[in-house]
Amino acid sequence: MKCPFCSYYDTGVIESRHIENELVIRRRRICKKCNKRFTTYERIDLIPLMVIKKDGRREPFSREKITNGIIKACEKRPISIEAINKLVSDIEETIKTEGENEVKSSAIGELIISKLRILDEVAYVRFASVYRQFRDVSSFVKEIKKLNR
Repeated sequence: MKCPFCSYYDTGVIESRHIENELVIRRRRICKKCNKRFTTYERIDLIPLMVIKKDGRREPFSREKITNGIIKACEKRPISIEAINKLVSDIEETIKTEGENEVKSSAIGELIISKLRILDEVAYVRFASVYRQFRDVSSFVKEIKKLNR
C-alpha cells in the first residue's frame, strides 16, 4: 500500500477489524519511511454495478460521487464524517443487496433523499433542491411543507 503522505510503498498494518456487518475490513496502517498513520478500507466487490443515467448512458457505480454529493448537502451542518460514511455504506449496501447489475440513477437519488430526510432536514432539502432541480421558491416551499407532514 502506497503512503498517501510521502508515496513510499512499504507500509505495515497496525490493526485490522471488521465493520459494516463484516462486509468491510478497516486497516490502520503506518508508513515505514515517514511513520505517519492512515486508514484503508477493504470491501468485497461481488458484482460490477452500473448506473443508468437519465440520458440512457451507463457508467460504473461510484461510492465517491454519492459521498461528495452528501458532503455538499451536509456542509455547515452538525453531521460527522462518520455519520456520512455510515449513510453512504447503508445506501451502497441497499443497492447491492438488490442483486441487480444495473440501477437507475433516479433510484439512487430517491434512496439518498429518503436517508437524508431521516439524518438532517436541512441537508435533505439542499440535496433535493439540486436533485429535483427546483426552479423557484415555490418548489422549496412545497418540499418544506412535506417535512411537516
